[in-house]
Amino acid sequence: MPKVFITRKIPDAGINLLKEKGYDVEVSDFDGVLPREQLFTKIKGADAVLPLLTDKVNDEFFEAAGPQLKIVANYAVGYDNIDLKAAKQRNIIITNTPDVLTESVAEHAVALMLAIARRIVEADKFMRAGKYISWAPMLFLGNDLAGKTLGLVGLGRIGATVAKRMKNGFEMKVLYYDVKRNEEIEKELGLEYADLETVLKESDFISVHVPLLPATKHLIGREQLGMMKKTAYLVNTARGPIVDEKALVEALKNGIIKGAALDVFEEEPKMAPGLADLANVIVVPHIASATEETRSAMSELAAKNIIAVFEGGEPLTPVKL
Repeated sequence: MPKVFITRKIPDAGINLLKEKGYDVEVSDFDGVLPREQLFTKIKGADAVLPLLTDKVNDEFFEAAGPQLKIVANYAVGYDNIDLKAAKQRNIIITNTPDVLTESVAEHAVALMLAIARRIVEADKFMRAGKYISWAPMLFLGNDLAGKTLGLVGLGRIGATVAKRMKNGFEMKVLYYDVKRNEEIEKELGLEYADLETVLKESDFISVHVPLLPATKHLIGREQLGMMKKTAYLVNTARGPIVDEKALVEALKNGIIKGAALDVFEEEPKMAPGLADLANVIVVPHIASATEETRSAMSELAAKNIIAVFEGGEPLTPVKL
C-alpha cells in the first residue's frame, strides 16, 4: 500500500481521491510549516509527498525520505522550492498544479489594481475609525483604470488572462514584456510587445507575472522603479524576490511611484522594514489562488498526479529540468 504524506492541511477533494484508492494517507496536523526535523521524520518511508511552497525540497529532503520516494506533487504552479537537479539525479518525479489557478490569480491581480487605484483599503480603515462625517469632493481621490495603459511583465497563462480581462473589460491599452514574444496572443487580444524599459516608462499600472529564476530576482529594482511614472502603480502576484522590496519602500516613501499592491514578499512572511507603515501600499498574505474552487482543484490535480504515477502512467503535469 503506497504511503503518501501531505505536509499541510489542504482541501479534502484530493485527500479523498487518494484514500479512495486505498493509499496510506497522512496529513500533517501541525499548525504551520513543519520544522525540518519533524518534516524529515514524517516523510521517512513515504512513496509520495505532497508539499507546499513553504517546504524546501532538496537533496537533504530526498535523503530523509528514502530511496522508495517516487513523486513529489507540489501544491503550487511554481516550483522554486524544489531542487529539480537533485530530483532528476534520484529519478524522482516532480509535478505542479498549473492552469487550475490561472483565473483566480488573474482576478486577484485585477482586484489589487482596483483596490490600490481607488484607495479601497484606506477608505475602509477611515470608515471603521469613525472618521467619516460627510461627503466631500476631495475625499479619497483615486484613479480610473479605464483607458489607461497596463504593462505586463510576463505573458504566461496568468499574464495573458489579466491582459484579456483588462483589455476587454476596461479598454486599457496593454503593453507586455516577456523573454518569449507571443505574436498569436498579441493579435488575438490587440497587445503590444516592448522591451522592459519601454513597458515600465509608458505604463500607468505594472503587473508582474514572471516565475522566480536567477535571471528574474530583483528584475524590478531601484533602477527600474525609477523608470516608472510618478503616477504609476505596481502590482505583484508572482514571487516576492522579483521585486527589490527595500528599493520599493524607498520609491513609495519618496514619491518615485504612486502606489503598490503586493500579494508576495521577498522574505515571507516578513515584510521589508517600513512597508507596513505606508498608506500607499496594499499588502495581503499570499492569497492570490485562495478561492474554494481553485484550492480544491489544486488538491485534486496534485492527487491525480500521484495516482497516475502509482498506477504506472505518466503524471498529468510533470515539471522537467
